[in-house]
Amino acid sequence: MRNSFIATSVAAALALSACSDDTAVTKNTAPQSETEVTTMVELAQTNPLMSVSTLQYEAPNFAEIKDSQFLPAFEEGIKQQITEVMAIANNPAPATFENTFVALEKSGELLTRVSRIFYNLVGSNSNPQRREIQSELAPKMAAHSDNINLNPQLFARIKSVYNQRNELKLDAESVRLIEVYYERFVRAGAQLTDEQKTAIRALNEEHSTLTNQFAQNLLAETKNIAVVVDNKAELDGLSASQITAAALAATEADHEGKYLLGLTNTTRQPILSQLTNRELRKKIWQASANRNQTGSTDNRPIVARLAQLRAERARLLGYDSWASYGLESQMAKTPQAVFDMLGAMVPAVVANTNTEAAAISAMMKQTGADFELEPWDWEFYSELVRKARYDLDENEVKPYFEFERVLKDGVFYTFNRLYGVTFKPRPDLPTYHPDVKAYELFDTDGSSLAIFYADYFARDGKRGGAWMSSFVGQSKLLGQKPVVVNVMNIPKAPDGEPTLVSYDNVTTMFHELGHGLHGMFSNVNYPTLAGTSVSRDFVEFPSTFQEDWAAHPEVIANYAKHYQTGEPIPAELLAKVIKSRSFNQGFDTLEYLSAALLDMEWHSLSADEPLQDVNAFEAAALKKHGITLAAVPPRYKSTFFSHSMGGGYSAGYYAYMWSEILAADAFAYVQQQGGLKLENGQNHRKNILAVGNSRLPMESYKAFRGQEPTTDALLIRRGLKTKVD
Repeated sequence: MRNSFIATSVAAALALSACSDDTAVTKNTAPQSETEVTTMVELAQTNPLMSVSTLQYEAPNFAEIKDSQFLPAFEEGIKQQITEVMAIANNPAPATFENTFVALEKSGELLTRVSRIFYNLVGSNSNPQRREIQSELAPKMAAHSDNINLNPQLFARIKSVYNQRNELKLDAESVRLIEVYYERFVRAGAQLTDEQKTAIRALNEEHSTLTNQFAQNLLAETKNIAVVVDNKAELDGLSASQITAAALAATEADHEGKYLLGLTNTTRQPILSQLTNRELRKKIWQASANRNQTGSTDNRPIVARLAQLRAERARLLGYDSWASYGLESQMAKTPQAVFDMLGAMVPAVVANTNTEAAAISAMMKQTGADFELEPWDWEFYSELVRKARYDLDENEVKPYFEFERVLKDGVFYTFNRLYGVTFKPRPDLPTYHPDVKAYELFDTDGSSLAIFYADYFARDGKRGGAWMSSFVGQSKLLGQKPVVVNVMNIPKAPDGEPTLVSYDNVTTMFHELGHGLHGMFSNVNYPTLAGTSVSRDFVEFPSTFQEDWAAHPEVIANYAKHYQTGEPIPAELLAKVIKSRSFNQGFDTLEYLSAALLDMEWHSLSADEPLQDVNAFEAAALKKHGITLAAVPPRYKSTFFSHSMGGGYSAGYYAYMWSEILAADAFAYVQQQGGLKLENGQNHRKNILAVGNSRLPMESYKAFRGQEPTTDALLIRRGLKTKVD
């Protein structure tokens, strides 16, 4: 699954600014005194964050921004928004849609701008100074959020308009905005007593501090646990390019003459499929699986307290658990619905995984192994099974997946065929790192739609995973067009060599730009409802829908060409690649289910439960659901489960599977309608991508599909069913 909570740290921080992730522009914020006038003038002259960028679509001018400018801009932004919000709350005129909701949508121009830039950089290009600023901001941003969400005068105005929303003769999107605001304030605690509000403020401040510490510990540990290899012979199985890259990484980390193997933020490590040295595989796997459990970066106390904090917050708001609270506003609605969906899959998935394990064990015996199957063996020996079963060697395939060709002739090509859009390089736009490339997106009629940044390569200071975020959100009200970024962690080849990517990274590129198009095709009035501002269990649908195009015969034939000769991938080899897509699906699905159920169990705890022993809790949760296969641990364990414990997808990791039901059904439907053609893309764009959260998600899906989804296509996609009954 993709670590694509649409930039978890960014969204979590921006959600704190009471109005929206895309709170935006008020052009005439009046200072309160002559001193403030002087201060603002001085700041504006020396700090580019204080004014709207003059670059196209307000894209940040990274060449002018310095770390020392962030804190002053945040402080001024918080002050300005509070002034604006208090003016709305204390307006003596009766509450109306314009003077309350539209005014809130226009508040927080500066805070939104600096937040979007800062939190995007913290996630993708962190450094010690930025992490220090982030720690200082965490409690301040939590307090700022509470100062708005818990303001009784402001909520009274919101409630007044909400109660008469159906008599105001507003358009459907405006009514939707009222309902989203009202629900957001109620769920933040607007109806609590003063005593309860004091309590929830304290919980929110502690929660913000702990989630920030969790993320910083994880980033630090990712660097700490990189495995140093002394002897080149231990790297048998890696390509020459991979070995060169490991040597360069070691030199940069002051391990001259050695080799450094960085780890991804998942329990399993892709490199294990190649390494023949079992002891090294074990060392790598253990470093990954046991991370953040010792020393100053031990996340176990944080995990236990976060689960307790969330349960306490849920109880204050009138819910049995954080899962009950969180799911009420999602498509799933209840924890039981999630447990039912995931639990129904467990028997078939476990049976499938056991079959895979038996095949792997047989291969181990066949190759002379005299040991039992362990987690660090699965990737290596399953690759041998794949090769034998499909006569397919990944090393034979990789030369056909060169990064630039995959991006341009695969991803960009597909979205041109499907939506009629083109991506044109914009080397004139400054970026925040040399590896980041800027593009402009043009529509079918040649009109400009958005700016897109592509940040695909791994580096020190970038958190693990893959995600999409925005530097500027779309809004007709504010006259803003999207400025969007995709971030991944593809290992970059040494200078002068081509970067060859795995098929998993290929599909992730399609997935993340699916999120990107969700943001760039947004066509709504209000920033709160724009783009990807939809429920967690819907937001992964538009991106997961795009993944299957990577294997579409026309698409893969267009980009899968040998990086040296340019020859297209042989038809026989291509057939093997497509046929092998269902391979190892038991493992893939089970490790995901384990993590999703673990997330749900953590957040089903009541506020009366004591602090949990993290390792014991994990073991008990997996045993409860019958998923205790030793060789297949959860994709994420609690101490590095940033989706769940970082805050963004707490009680929400199930959303990937929920969204995949929609995605598989949608993709199957599009194939029935003729597949890769503009008519299908325009239907998807008009009814899903353009509308954001301006209507209920299922209404959008039915407008696109004509009916609610079934699970048939998902089971086929996962290789658990061969045809629709």
